[in-house]
Amino acid sequence: MAELGLVANPGVANLAKLAEQALADETALPPYARAALSIMVRQIMALTEEIGALDRQLMEWHMASEASRRLAAIPGVGIVTATAVAATVTDPEQFTSGRQFAAWLGLTPRQHSTGGRTRLGGISKQGDRYLRRLLVVGATAVMRHNKDKTTPMANWIRKLLEKKPFRLASVALANKLARIAWVVLTRGEVYRPQAAVA
Repeated sequence: MAELGLVANPGVANLAKLAEQALADETALPPYARAALSIMVRQIMALTEEIGALDRQLMEWHMASEASRRLAAIPGVGIVTATAVAATVTDPEQFTSGRQFAAWLGLTPRQHSTGGRTRLGGISKQGDRYLRRLLVVGATAVMRHNKDKTTPMANWIRKLLEKKPFRLASVALANKLARIAWVVLTRGEVYRPQAAVA
């Protein structure tokens, strides 16, 4: 489309407007480009409908699951992450602590110990890659959203960023969120910001 002089901002809504504009004008596109565009538009619209149906099913499951609703109250844990954690961790009691849960997700540092020295390396990346990624993405969003806030979590993030790079701090926050999620799951309580972060 750009080669033919038709451009739009990124996004499905803008793509739909661009396609509608291009297909409305008979002379805007050559016949082969017009045929290809109409096929792609139909596929995008069909996928958009299917994604919408899956989103509705996910929301229904979330609303029916008490654990998922409690998890979604944690900053950085939205509906997708909450449902994924609630569906994957059906028995949180299998973990003896929040640290063990975070280690199971691969969010704890690897230890390299020798001769009485303990050195910590990067995260182990063991465990469920999907859950780990969701928590890190959520932690990154929390860090960007809490820049100017004065909450205990925002203060903790600012102190950490004074010593560590952004990416390392986001993984550390993901570790903290995993530990909070474990507490919420095992105790059956609702997330309380002051108690969890302090």
